Amino acid sequence: MMLLSHSLGRKIVATGTAAVAFAFLYESTILDSRYAARQAELRESTATPAPGARLRFTATAYCRGTTTTSGVNVRNGIAAADPDLLPVGSVIQVDRLGDRYNGIYTVMDTGPAVQGRHIDIYMWNCDEARYEFGKRTAGLTVLRLGWNPRASNPSLVDRLFRRREAAQPLEAAPVTPASDADSSVKESAQKAPGGTN
Repeated sequence: MMLLSHSLGRKIVATGTAAVAFAFLYESTILDSRYAARQAELRESTATPAPGARLRFTATAYCRGTTTTSGVNVRNGIAAADPDLLPVGSVIQVDRLGDRYNGIYTVMDTGPAVQGRHIDIYMWNCDEARYEFGKRTAGLTVLRLGWNPRASNPSLVDRLFRRREAAQPLEAAPVTPASDADSSVKESAQKAPGGTN
């Protein structure tokens, strides 16, 4: 410290070095936070849906139809989604759509136009669905994931029973031709007042 206190040049060099070191430290923090923001955005765009996952989807609205794929009548709070990503029965919280449309929706419908990272929200007003809502980017949080029957594997018991059934040959019941005497008895029983019809 004694060397710095007696020389003005050394003070200037030490102050300049400290300023440059602080600037580099500050820049590296900014680069790290930008990198983290990009990683979070990438994660939202590519992560697989799981309970608690934060995802980015495209949102549109629909107004047609009376019954959903699950068999429930259409109403507010219902959304359609790709069953491979969000199976029927999934509960999602949607935001970034505006205060009027943000909320919790239940996936109860599917459709040929709803593929990939796309949700379709039901609205009773077709003008609002087509013209006011349009197509938006939505932030989506999966609260509960529905059951996808294609994603489940058969249990050991199911596999054993299917293997056993496949191994057993189907035995056909012997077919005996009906005799003329049997057919005349059946006809007379049907014509009798107490006979079966």
